[in-house]
Amino acid sequence: QVQLVESGGGRVQPGGSLRLFCVGSGFTFSNYKMSWYRQAPGKERELVAYSTSASSSPGYADSVKGRFTISRDNLKNTVYLEMNSLKPEDTAVYYCNARPPYFDMSVQVGSWGQGTQVTVSS
Repeated sequence: QVQLVESGGGRVQPGGSLRLFCVGSGFTFSNYKMSWYRQAPGKERELVAYSTSASSSPGYADSVKGRFTISRDNLKNTVYLEMNSLKPEDTAVYYCNARPPYFDMSVQVGSWGQGTQVTVSS
Protein backbone atom coordinates (compact mmCIF):
# COMPACT_ATOMS: atom_id res chain seq x y z
CA GLN A 1 0.00 0.00 0.00
CA VAL A 2 1.40 3.35 -1.06
CA GLN A 3 1.88 5.78 1.80
CA LEU A 4 3.12 9.35 1.57
CA VAL A 5 3.88 11.55 4.56
CA GLU A 6 4.57 15.25 4.08
CA SER A 7 6.21 17.64 6.51
CA GLY A 8 7.92 21.00 6.54
CA GLY A 9 5.02 23.38 6.08
CA GLY A 10 4.46 26.44 8.22
CA ARG A 11 4.07 30.19 8.24
CA VAL A 12 6.66 32.44 6.66
CA GLN A 13 6.91 36.09 5.70
CA PRO A 14 6.92 37.16 2.04
CA GLY A 15 10.35 36.64 0.57
CA GLY A 16 11.10 33.80 2.95
CA SER A 17 11.89 30.16 2.33
CA LEU A 18 10.55 26.76 3.30
CA ARG A 19 11.51 23.20 2.50
CA LEU A 20 8.89 20.51 2.20
CA PHE A 21 9.58 16.82 2.65
CA CYS A 22 7.63 13.78 1.49
CA VAL A 23 8.61 10.26 2.52
CA GLY A 24 7.14 7.38 0.55
CA SER A 25 6.67 3.73 1.46
CA GLY A 26 4.94 0.68 0.08
CA PHE A 27 6.20 1.06 -3.48
CA THR A 28 9.42 1.15 -5.51
CA PHE A 29 10.15 4.83 -5.02
CA SER A 30 12.82 5.12 -7.73
CA ASN A 31 10.39 3.89 -10.40
CA TYR A 32 7.62 6.34 -9.62
CA LYS A 33 7.00 9.85 -10.83
CA MET A 34 6.92 12.13 -7.80
CA SER A 35 5.29 15.53 -7.73
CA TRP A 36 3.98 18.34 -5.59
CA TYR A 37 0.54 19.87 -5.98
CA ARG A 38 -1.12 22.67 -4.07
CA GLN A 39 -4.64 23.80 -3.39
CA ALA A 40 -5.49 27.28 -2.21
CA PRO A 41 -8.86 28.09 -0.61
CA GLY A 42 -11.58 28.28 -3.24
CA LYS A 43 -9.26 27.11 -6.01
CA GLU A 44 -8.63 23.83 -7.79
CA ARG A 45 -5.63 21.72 -6.97
CA GLU A 46 -2.77 22.52 -9.31
CA LEU A 47 0.52 20.89 -10.25
CA VAL A 48 3.51 22.76 -8.84
CA ALA A 49 6.53 20.59 -9.71
CA TYR A 50 7.33 17.05 -10.76
CA SER A 51 10.24 14.66 -11.01
CA THR A 52 9.94 11.69 -13.33
CA SER A 53 13.22 10.16 -12.22
CA ALA A 54 16.44 11.11 -10.50
CA SER A 55 18.15 11.65 -13.86
CA SER A 56 15.44 13.45 -15.82
CA SER A 57 14.86 17.18 -15.87
CA PRO A 58 12.10 18.26 -13.49
CA GLY A 59 9.06 20.26 -14.51
CA TYR A 60 7.53 23.34 -12.91
CA ALA A 61 4.45 25.46 -13.10
CA ASP A 62 5.19 28.85 -14.64
CA SER A 63 4.16 30.54 -11.40
CA VAL A 64 7.01 28.91 -9.44
CA LYS A 65 9.80 28.65 -12.02
CA GLY A 66 13.03 30.10 -10.72
CA ARG A 67 11.77 30.08 -7.12
CA PHE A 68 10.95 26.44 -6.35
CA THR A 69 13.18 23.40 -6.77
CA ILE A 70 12.06 19.78 -6.63
CA SER A 71 14.57 17.07 -5.86
CA ARG A 72 14.51 13.45 -4.80
CA ASP A 73 16.68 11.01 -2.89
CA ASN A 74 15.79 7.51 -4.02
CA LEU A 75 17.87 5.94 -1.27
CA LYS A 76 15.82 7.75 1.35
CA ASN A 77 12.50 7.42 -0.51
CA THR A 78 12.10 11.16 -0.14
CA VAL A 79 11.10 13.98 -2.44
CA TYR A 80 11.76 17.59 -1.49
CA LEU A 81 10.37 20.94 -2.51
CA GLU A 82 12.64 23.89 -1.82
CA MET A 83 10.60 27.09 -1.92
CA ASN A 84 12.32 30.46 -2.05
CA SER A 85 11.12 34.03 -2.54
CA LEU A 86 7.73 32.99 -1.28
CA LYS A 87 4.73 35.16 -2.09
CA PRO A 88 1.32 35.44 -0.43
CA GLU A 89 -0.18 33.74 -3.47
CA ASP A 90 1.87 30.63 -2.66
CA THR A 91 -0.34 30.12 0.38
CA ALA A 92 -2.01 26.72 0.02
CA VAL A 93 -2.10 23.16 1.24
CA TYR A 94 0.73 21.32 -0.51
CA TYR A 95 0.28 17.66 -1.42
CA CYS A 96 2.80 15.04 -2.39
CA ASN A 97 1.80 12.70 -5.21
CA ALA A 98 3.23 9.40 -6.39
CA ARG A 99 2.25 7.67 -9.64
CA PRO A 100 3.56 4.74 -11.67
CA PRO A 101 5.72 5.72 -14.64
CA TYR A 102 3.06 4.95 -17.25
CA PHE A 103 0.77 7.74 -16.05
CA ASP A 104 1.14 11.08 -17.80
CA MET A 105 1.56 14.25 -15.72
CA SER A 106 -1.44 15.84 -17.45
CA VAL A 107 -3.87 13.97 -15.18
CA GLN A 108 -4.29 13.94 -11.43
CA VAL A 109 -3.92 10.26 -10.57
CA GLY A 110 -1.97 8.11 -8.17
CA SER A 111 -1.56 8.31 -4.41
CA TRP A 112 -1.64 11.39 -2.23
CA GLY A 113 -0.24 12.48 1.08
CA GLN A 114 -2.31 14.17 3.77
CA GLY A 115 -1.08 17.64 2.82
CA THR A 116 0.93 20.27 4.64
CA GLN A 117 -0.15 23.89 5.08
CA VAL A 118 2.06 26.68 3.77
CA THR A 119 1.08 30.22 4.75
CA VAL A 120 2.92 33.24 3.41
CA SER A 121 1.90 36.35 5.29
CA SER A 122 3.39 39.37 6.98
